[in-house]
Amino acid sequence: MEKIKDRVVLGVVAGLAGNAIKTAIDTASVRAKISQRSFRQTAAGVWVSSRKEADSIKGQLLGGLLDFGMGIIGGIGMVYHLSLTGKDHAALKGIVSGIALGSAITYIIGGTPNNQLRPTDAVSNLSYMLSHAAYGLVATAVVTGLGDPSLFGASRQGEGQYQ
Repeated sequence: MEKIKDRVVLGVVAGLAGNAIKTAIDTASVRAKISQRSFRQTAAGVWVSSRKEADSIKGQLLGGLLDFGMGIIGGIGMVYHLSLTGKDHAALKGIVSGIALGSAITYIIGGTPNNQLRPTDAVSNLSYMLSHAAYGLVATAVVTGLGDPSLFGASRQGEGQYQ
C-alpha cells in the first residue's frame, strides 16, 4: 500500500479515524449511563440552548460536525507534532495529545456562557478524557502506520531531538 505523503491529508484521515473510535466510546458511555450526555450534545450546546434541540437530528448533526472538525484539526496537529519529534514513543505521545486536546476542547465548549448542556459531574468528564485518550492513540497509530517515512525525518537525523 502506498503511504500518504501529504501532512494535511494524513491528518484528516487520522483525525477521522480517531474521532470514530472516540464517538463509539462516548456513545457506549452514554448508553451505559456512565456519562450524562454525549460529546455531540455538549458540542451542540455551543449553538442551541435546550437539551431537546441538542438531542434532535439537527442538533446531533451540528454537534457531530463540530466534534469531527475538532478531531480533524487534532489529527493534522498530530502529524506535524510527530514530524517534528519523530515516531518514537508514538503511543504515549498520542495518548497525551488526545487528553490535552480533549481537555482544551471540553474547557472551551463548557466555558461558553450560553452552553447549558455541559456535564458537571466528574464521571462524565472522566469518560470524555478516556475517549479522547483513545482518540489520540488511534489517530497516532494511523499517522505512524499510513504516513510516508519521509514525513518523520528519516533523512534528518537528530532533528527534533535534544542534543
